Amino acid sequence: MTIKVISANLNGIRSAAKKGFFDWMKQELPDFVCVQELKAQEADMTDDFLRPHGYHGHFHYAEKKGYSGAGVYSKKKPDAVFIGFGSEEFDAEGRYVRCDFGDLSIISVYCPSGSSSEERQQAKFRFMDEFRPHLAELIASGREFVICGDWNIAHQEIDLKNWKSNQKNSGFLPEERAWMGALFSELGWVDAYRHLHPDTTGEAYTWWSNRGQAWANNVGWRIDYHVTTPNMAAKAKSAAIYKEQRFSDHAPLTLVYK
Repeated sequence: MTIKVISANLNGIRSAAKKGFFDWMKQELPDFVCVQELKAQEADMTDDFLRPHGYHGHFHYAEKKGYSGAGVYSKKKPDAVFIGFGSEEFDAEGRYVRCDFGDLSIISVYCPSGSSSEERQQAKFRFMDEFRPHLAELIASGREFVICGDWNIAHQEIDLKNWKSNQKNSGFLPEERAWMGALFSELGWVDAYRHLHPDTTGEAYTWWSNRGQAWANNVGWRIDYHVTTPNMAAKAKSAAIYKEQRFSDHAPLTLVYK
């Protein structure tokens, strides 16, 4: 049995829909699609967004309009759904959806960006402080997890084009990279893409700034991940980043597990 899981930051579900995201999703026939940055409230969600092509959709909306938001689409109806991870501050921002299917949980997460201001960077650090114990609890539970999403951190030098000039910028700060590394080295999570492609550079990028000619020159960052339990990483057979069409400033990341 194979399981196909897509992670995609939509940078606005309405915008991505107009650019053909759901048509592409239909062609791909995934089992699960984790989406981030809906930039929509419940009232904005049409039936096409809630149940595209008969998929079941579960969403976490931000209280602030036109901001954040995460969701999970699944072919099967989940056994259980959890909205938010128990954080008073960050559950208000719509960042986390978990759906359980048997002994497998699929999570869509949208970690904060700190690039807009020092205030948001401090919020990002608070999120990291709250999210790590939650991740420790998950992996200790004995369930299998695939956590997909925009983590807003490039872990290693090979994960972005201009690593030297970005060492003091949000998304590649030493503290952020160390936090990400500790998830793998201390908590036991696995970066499933890197498990399959330990040395890949340029073709691994999933996000390109809208400034300058970043997309044209492939000046990208790898900030979208499948973070999994070791058993699920061992089952990962292929990974693909879809760049033929542009639905947002991110590219969808697809992994197939067997």
